[in-house]
Amino acid sequence: MNHQEELNRQFAGEGIEIRGAVRPEWTTILTPDAVRFVATLTRRFNPTRKELLAMREARQARLDAGENPDFLPETKAIRDGDWQVAPPPPDLQDRRVEITGPVDRKMIINALNSGARVFMADFEDANAPTWENCVQGQLNLYDAVRRTIEYTSPDGKQYRLNDQTAVLCVRPRGWHLPEKHLWVDGEPVPGALMDFGLYLFHNAHELIQRGTGPYFYLPKLESHLEARLWNEVFLFAQDQLGIPRGTIRATVLIENILVAFECEEILYELREHSAGLNSGRWDYLFSIIRKFRAREDIVLPDRATLTMTVPFMKAYSELVVQSCHKRGIHAIGGMSAYIPRRDDPDANAAAIAQVVADKTREVSEGYDGTWVAHPGLVPIVLEVFNTHMPTPNQIHVKPSRAITAQELLNFSRGEITERGMRTNINVSLRYLDSWLRGVGAVAINHLMEDAATVEISRSQLWQWLRRGAHLSDGRLITPELFEQMLAEELETIRASYGDAPHRLDDAAAILRQVVLSEPFIDFVTLVAYEYID
Repeated sequence: MNHQEELNRQFAGEGIEIRGAVRPEWTTILTPDAVRFVATLTRRFNPTRKELLAMREARQARLDAGENPDFLPETKAIRDGDWQVAPPPPDLQDRRVEITGPVDRKMIINALNSGARVFMADFEDANAPTWENCVQGQLNLYDAVRRTIEYTSPDGKQYRLNDQTAVLCVRPRGWHLPEKHLWVDGEPVPGALMDFGLYLFHNAHELIQRGTGPYFYLPKLESHLEARLWNEVFLFAQDQLGIPRGTIRATVLIENILVAFECEEILYELREHSAGLNSGRWDYLFSIIRKFRAREDIVLPDRATLTMTVPFMKAYSELVVQSCHKRGIHAIGGMSAYIPRRDDPDANAAAIAQVVADKTREVSEGYDGTWVAHPGLVPIVLEVFNTHMPTPNQIHVKPSRAITAQELLNFSRGEITERGMRTNINVSLRYLDSWLRGVGAVAINHLMEDAATVEISRSQLWQWLRRGAHLSDGRLITPELFEQMLAEELETIRASYGDAPHRLDDAAAILRQVVLSEPFIDFVTLVAYEYID
């Protein structure tokens, strides 16, 4: 009897079934008690999760009918109230540079050793959620928490932790994503509850004993009620494991146009567990297209032109800082995805100058920290924040003006170029190909890309086709033009791959489906998830 069969035998009659293979080393993670803990979380909170997902659909129907989002009148008392979130724990006081990456073993070691203050280990956008990645990722984090994690590369190079390491945070999957390899009562468990539950069950007490705690990033929220659900999960889980309430801390990503209007409400719902808010640029732009899919008057230009300095993005950025500082907690800036390069010093210097300018803008706006994707950027961005933020944070910098709904909804128009369209197609194909082969953080054109890149890229293609948009040279963007460019970009990528294994045909099929579909498909990862084991 193999380990999967043995576990399922122990769960006989309990309504729990593991449908993925179980390697011998994974039995450290997939213990009966840990899996039962995930099942308990699922039974208690999945009904509410489903209700909230249904509420997303109802809200979408109202947006399709012409409703504009606004600051909620029913929560005005919260926004006007005099309250603060719990003060950050000692090891989250200074978060000036955070590094992000998947739960790959080598990546975890390098990120923890990078000199960043925090490492966000990602089960979400930077992780292709194969069963192997998700379970092995938990084992990698288990070893990292206990400082026993090691890795030897194929060329014999050894990796282990330094004495001083970054504070560990974990990002589980969003509420919408299932885990098809673990079933409870006849349906797959929510990926979010598996990622959260396994990590907390195995590591909460160990983290506390080591002077830190179980810290999380929460992605893809679309209302403060979804934050309330997370808070209820935290309260229940802490009680179940016998750890003090408020031990769990969570930073919420503001990466959806709807929750930009509910920043303070989200902080309020999580107040004893809140670690602040974070700005997520690509997902935020993607959400504008997704949520306003029926609006003929909204057509975003080339994504390269949509920087954080365009008015509606600047308003969103300022709102995140204001909401956090008003309530006494950190605001964390967006990602710098650039990968330093040695092959072209001039190009590298120009790119680094852009990174420095962007991070100088963030710290000047009041952000208390920011994200990078590569260890090589950590010292560069640290210098920016050290220069402009001598204190551990700048939570003391309070709001200077009120951001209006009109500012948040005043979307830019501009050029759509052939280069922009081809870039969206090319990057989507390259990323999806890697994702399908189990790699969720991919270096493309000297940038570290994750699933958010595909979401903004494919949603722009969908929008341009639906709106009868024109390229800057006058050509109408049609399905035929998309298919022509898709074929050409596929040929170029295949030629560059040579004999290397790939899944470009599947990547093209997925991209074609999400670009040409009617109605709009909410998440490309839900489509692509059916293609992986």
